[in-house]
Amino acid sequence: MTAEVISGIWLPFFGTALGAACVFFLKGELNRQLQRALTGFAAGVMVAASIWSLIIPAMEQSEYMGTLAFLPALIGVWGGILFLMVMDQVIPHLHMNSPCPEGVSCNLGKSTMLVLAVALHNLPEGMAVGVVLAGWLAGDHGISWASAMALSLGIAIQNLPEGAIISMPLKSNGMKKGKAFGMGVLSGVVEPIGAVMTILLAHIVMPLLPYLLSFSAGAMLYVVVEELIPEMSEGEHSHVGILAFTVGFTLMMVLDVALG
Repeated sequence: MTAEVISGIWLPFFGTALGAACVFFLKGELNRQLQRALTGFAAGVMVAASIWSLIIPAMEQSEYMGTLAFLPALIGVWGGILFLMVMDQVIPHLHMNSPCPEGVSCNLGKSTMLVLAVALHNLPEGMAVGVVLAGWLAGDHGISWASAMALSLGIAIQNLPEGAIISMPLKSNGMKKGKAFGMGVLSGVVEPIGAVMTILLAHIVMPLLPYLLSFSAGAMLYVVVEELIPEMSEGEHSHVGILAFTVGFTLMMVLDVALG
């Protein structure tokens, strides 16, 4: 793999690791309002990335279908949502501020299930990066290196708060800083793994690229609607979440258009 591809694969992971490193610099628990802001910001980035980096390119690559150019995006988005819905029911995990675990019953500890919850979030992001990089490597004219890096950078930025959101509460609950940092980093490992697997299957991916781009978008939108928006809105009424969402959305929009 080229240096460009390697940087695109690992940039989101480093975002998670940098966010998890907050355990070494911040004291106490994350303020509830700050948690809502970070979650809203991540949701905004993911929605914008889904639209500009994934769904729109999927439809542009299907223009040869004429009035049915929307069909691959439609099928892909539904496929991504249904896939994450199944994963949500199968993989044991626990969301932040939730007393009840989800997925199949198991004897895993709370911290492990928290990590699995974030890893479930990160799976579609890794797939999205891998699909876009695979398209660029194959010479798809609708995907430039700049647009691939815009997606990778945008996901890395939204991974910063995700890394902090997983590691800081673990430290506050008594876990040692080093272990809390390790658990936060571990939650992001699924992204480069998913990206590399997608690139290695590029010969299979390319004919299905419009479907896979929108599949990744659907999976990301599922995470936003199912988990991030409720988390940024729970508790007393506040505009912090929506303002942070708008910041994340517009930042990713600018990155994609300016760099793409």
